[in-house]
Amino acid sequence: MEFTEAYKQTGPCCFSPNARFIAVAVDYRLVIRDTLSFKVVQLFSCLDKISYIEWALDSEYILCGLYKRPMIQAWSLTQPEWTCKIDDGPAGIAYARWSPDSRHILTTSDFQLRLTVWSLVNTACVHVQWPKHASKGVSFTQDGKFAAICTRRDCKDYVNLLSCNSWEIMGVFAVDTLDLADIEWSPDDSAVVIWDSPLEYKVLIYSPDGRCLFKYQAYESGLGVKSVSWSPCGQFLAVGSYDQMLRVLNHLTWKTFAEFMHLSTVRGPCCAAVFKEVDEPLLLDMSDLCLSDDFIHNNHDNASEGHFRVRYEVMELPISLPFQKPPADKPNPKQGIGLMSWSSDSQYICTRNDSMPTALWIWDIRHLELAAILVQKDPIRAAAWDPTCTRLVLCTGSPHLYMWNPSGAYCVNVPLQQYTIVDLKWNSDGSCLLLKDKESFCCAAVPALPESSDEYGSDE
Repeated sequence: MEFTEAYKQTGPCCFSPNARFIAVAVDYRLVIRDTLSFKVVQLFSCLDKISYIEWALDSEYILCGLYKRPMIQAWSLTQPEWTCKIDDGPAGIAYARWSPDSRHILTTSDFQLRLTVWSLVNTACVHVQWPKHASKGVSFTQDGKFAAICTRRDCKDYVNLLSCNSWEIMGVFAVDTLDLADIEWSPDDSAVVIWDSPLEYKVLIYSPDGRCLFKYQAYESGLGVKSVSWSPCGQFLAVGSYDQMLRVLNHLTWKTFAEFMHLSTVRGPCCAAVFKEVDEPLLLDMSDLCLSDDFIHNNHDNASEGHFRVRYEVMELPISLPFQKPPADKPNPKQGIGLMSWSSDSQYICTRNDSMPTALWIWDIRHLELAAILVQKDPIRAAAWDPTCTRLVLCTGSPHLYMWNPSGAYCVNVPLQQYTIVDLKWNSDGSCLLLKDKESFCCAAVPALPESSDEYGSDE
């Protein structure tokens, strides 16, 4: 792997959808770099510090959320002289997002008073009253023709179906939730999934005309749903719960066909490989060199001074994983499936049980079994699948990058001084990784996976 130098950032960073550019917030400046040369191709100055950035799907426009103002500014890469500023007056702006056509911006006001659709073509705007959430509760179809927007009025949750062409409301239907958490269109646009707040375990599948196709409730007492995710192929719906279980539903009957438990002790028989991150002191073999005794002694002291490299060690079963019992007297307990992500081919799904934050579980959906467990020294900050192949990358706030594929797992050291990876993102073609430190970022060129690999438990 090849790494760039570190560049300054003070906020969000993200690749453009076409993978050609990377946008970086540096205080009140928006810096656009080329992903091949990393030269600055555009520099835009905003009116305040940038809190949020999002590319339009056509990669031509980009919006910046200045939530301290509150205000939105949008810029064009092809027309640098073009500017756009959105200020919703006393209503404020809590969140902003692009529409699929890249020519409209949707903003949600403070206190969820209204959602406004702003046109960049004719300056027209459309209002939807009482959106349920600021950043959640809005989902677009894959073809970009319709938007589902959740609203709440008279103590009842509703779904509003809007045309993304005219922004007219095509239909409204009430949903059977106590406190709707979020909504997501299926990848084939045939249904929407809605789930309730953690206080009520309820997952609902609705058709676009408002018919309830299925109601799923795994249990009644205790905290309920924590995360929900469609598989890219659209055939599976994964539901992560506070009871530390992952359940997978099929799209034909909406029945559960897999239940995966996250136990603190993993026992055999089990086909999973368990990789544990371990430290290995860096010692140089100087037996053939004529060096002073003091030099050799100083080299052997490297281990005590923290000169290590990390690698994965394949562990034998049974194995006990580090477990943290959440306090019973505090809200939002750190337990349950808080991180969940599908591979691009829908064969694997990775999960993190928040009461075992250093362990990443990788499940094989085709064989309905546990494929691997990665046990890290530090809590897992982020994990992301390569969009082009079955390769998983994760970070833990350490100077190392951790990778897994069906052939094995390995660790990669980032060759930058005092650099810790707190977040990571792939570009859309899988050729480049964005690695964020607290005040800087770098990128890594990722080679394509070979046809067969012998990287099982190795390190780089």
